[in-house]
Amino acid sequence: MGKSILLDTLQGKPTDRPPVWYMRQAGRVLPSYLELKEKHTFWEMMKVPELAAQVTLLPVTDLDVDAAILFSDILVIPYAMGMGLDFTDKGPVFDNPLKDIKNPMGLFNPDSSKLDYIYKSIDVIINTKPANIPLIGFCGAPLTVLTFMIQGLGSRSNFEDAIKYFFREKQQTKKIIEMVTELSIEYALNQIKHGVEVFQLFDTNSGLIPNDLYFELFMPSIKKIGEKVRETGTPFIFFPKGIGTGISEIDYDICDFVSVDWQTPIEKARKMVDPLVGLQGNLDPRIVFADKATIEAELNKFLAFGRKNKNWIFNLGHGFLPETPFENARFITDWVKSQKWR
Repeated sequence: MGKSILLDTLQGKPTDRPPVWYMRQAGRVLPSYLELKEKHTFWEMMKVPELAAQVTLLPVTDLDVDAAILFSDILVIPYAMGMGLDFTDKGPVFDNPLKDIKNPMGLFNPDSSKLDYIYKSIDVIINTKPANIPLIGFCGAPLTVLTFMIQGLGSRSNFEDAIKYFFREKQQTKKIIEMVTELSIEYALNQIKHGVEVFQLFDTNSGLIPNDLYFELFMPSIKKIGEKVRETGTPFIFFPKGIGTGISEIDYDICDFVSVDWQTPIEKARKMVDPLVGLQGNLDPRIVFADKATIEAELNKFLAFGRKNKNWIFNLGHGFLPETPFENARFITDWVKSQKWR
């Protein structure tokens, strides 16, 4: 393994600049990915190890980032639990959303072997990636995964039925959370066993419910997943998008680093979060559509923060959006690497 600026930062070692990688870097922002997408379905690119490895590593060359993140999807867990799943042009769609099932526990038939293709992809990535580029593994947090499972469709949904379900079927929700959590732990540990060196838990929908309900229903599982990951010596990053003031409850018992969304100013987040917890983020992904002068003016706001805070990873406050200009994304990486941070 070569020297990695991301791993050094996660381990508290001195570096001459913050590391940089992006959520959703292995996909829509890359012309090279869009060319592959014309020839292969999303499922093919995930399930064929050589294709998954190729997509995972594209941004390392194209965007010059400091880490690769596994090309996969958060919904592989409900798929492995027995839910029929398809990826359409309008996003992921389940055959039988839980909101339409009287006895949802009877729908599940967990089969962890349905995740084996992902471990084969990791093996290929580990054997082909640059030595100084760590591989980030991930899964979806139980809340975000459950909103999709209950609602049955993807990103264009406001998940109203799922939220009502949490309130109406709290005990049933707890049972499903437990199933999702146990399979997620097995999945995370197998990713690490095959070579993943950093693990991020995505809770994209954490802002959909009140903080008190979030911490009651879902935080115990987040802590459980994080504990199992960290027991292996693997750094654990937690991304609770939309959590708002709830970020003040994030401490070192939960994660090593917390990824901050673009709604919360990074300076305010630093004051609110346990000082033992590092930060990741949080450039607004919509600014990437602006001209380079506007982007640079926004980036300059991070300089003072980065010079004061060594336990910080530069990233977006959420993933790249569709039709994001590739040249602007690459401009951001080059800017981060060219500044005098120390």
